[in-house]
Amino acid sequence: MKNVLAFFGAFNPPTRAHLELADFARRETGRDGVIFVPSRTDYIRNDQQKDAAFSGEMRLAILCRLAETRPWMRVTDMELRQPSQPRTYVTLCALRREGFTPSLLLGTDKLPELSGWRYMPDLILEFGIVCIARGNASCRRIIEEDPFLRDLKDHIRLLETPDELRNVSSSAVREALREGRQDSLAQMVPEEILSMLDPSFLPAGPRPAACPP
Repeated sequence: MKNVLAFFGAFNPPTRAHLELADFARRETGRDGVIFVPSRTDYIRNDQQKDAAFSGEMRLAILCRLAETRPWMRVTDMELRQPSQPRTYVTLCALRREGFTPSLLLGTDKLPELSGWRYMPDLILEFGIVCIARGNASCRRIIEEDPFLRDLKDHIRLLETPDELRNVSSSAVREALREGRQDSLAQMVPEEILSMLDPSFLPAGPRPAACPP
């Protein structure tokens, strides 16, 4: 596996839609696979202000379980092993040093943030971006209305995502966990990880400082 999409995120926890979106993007772009890159827990709690977060160890174990039956899926713990949340560009460079040719896979919700990320526009110019529609947002409209993105649009590939894959909601999974709605959980997460999801592993905890992407 060499030509890959790098899928960064909390995966708190990963859902059926996460997996289906990743595989859809892989097939549409002709890549060999998708590398899932889970973020540090303190970054999820502090910067992203999630209501709660599974530990890095738990999210890694869940992703690895999913990868066992999906030959196109890889998981790396390189961000979890760092003392603070790395910049996305730094992690992409690390993947390249390991022999991969990665492009960044992200959703439309991240596009407006990119101009404020460190190491821009180098990240887009060196690695390229594959953008998948999330919610009702239009990738093309967002790019055309943003001067920074408009100048780099030749390095951004847009994928028209099937409607049934547009809403990825880990927060809905966490809510169903707390409320004990097993039927809802079975619809949102793959069967093989249901037994790994326990609301007792969702402490809100303190919110230590963390770095942005």
